[in-house]
Amino acid sequence: MASQPRRTTKRTATQILSWNVNGLRAVGRNGFFDWLADTSPDVLCLQEIKCVVGDLEDAQVMPLGFRSYWHSAEKPGYSGVAIYTKHAPVRVIEGIGVPDIDREGRVLSLEFETCIVVNAYFPNSQREHERLPYKLHFCAELEKFLKKLRQSGKPVLLCGDYNVAHREIDLRNPKTNVNNAGFLPAERAWMDAFLSAGWTDTFRHFVREGDHYTWWSYRPGVRERNIGWRIDYFCVSSEAISKVKDAFIWPDVIGSDHCPVGVEWDGEL
Repeated sequence: MASQPRRTTKRTATQILSWNVNGLRAVGRNGFFDWLADTSPDVLCLQEIKCVVGDLEDAQVMPLGFRSYWHSAEKPGYSGVAIYTKHAPVRVIEGIGVPDIDREGRVLSLEFETCIVVNAYFPNSQREHERLPYKLHFCAELEKFLKKLRQSGKPVLLCGDYNVAHREIDLRNPKTNVNNAGFLPAERAWMDAFLSAGWTDTFRHFVREGDHYTWWSYRPGVRERNIGWRIDYFCVSSEAISKVKDAFIWPDVIGSDHCPVGVEWDGEL
């Protein structure tokens, strides 16, 4: 299913990964769980799992060395998020308390002793932008939820598929995509405002150059030519950016139209 991950640094800290797998059952049939065992992250956040716990074998729900938590969509085969973790959380928060968002299974949070990890699958605005209002509603409600989490005093990491390429550097062909979902002015303006409100895009904190993407169309040759978008992120509450020792993208890991992204977090969870 996947090549060995291309690590950007020697493993020296707590590793937290995020991956939109575009169907957990599908990648599970193609070696995902072997990859999980080989890679052995401390925490792995998944988006677009498109299943419920009952669809999987027991060994897939609880792989050796991991526990797992789930927030599936009410609609079968749609959306959904899950987290595999080696570390027991002190609190699990399913959803954000907004019914029209929570029924789509888009947010799952684990609070640990030293930080809070929020796994989010942002809505896609879709081709005719028919879901743009819903997406902006999701963004606004998620921000309210995150604000409450930050009141705990713990650092908060928001990872997942944001379905937004923030700046022109974040996609190969910005000029031809300016009116397309994921690069709409309203989406990019939200990202500007979000980062200005005390959040740091961890990858851009370390890497300034372009040609780093996390999603590619399934059309033949597109991924091979690296015609992609960077729409998967780890953002951290800015006061805690010093706790992030590295942020990276693993484009060599295949199995989905997205690839994993991650951070190295200083210290224990």
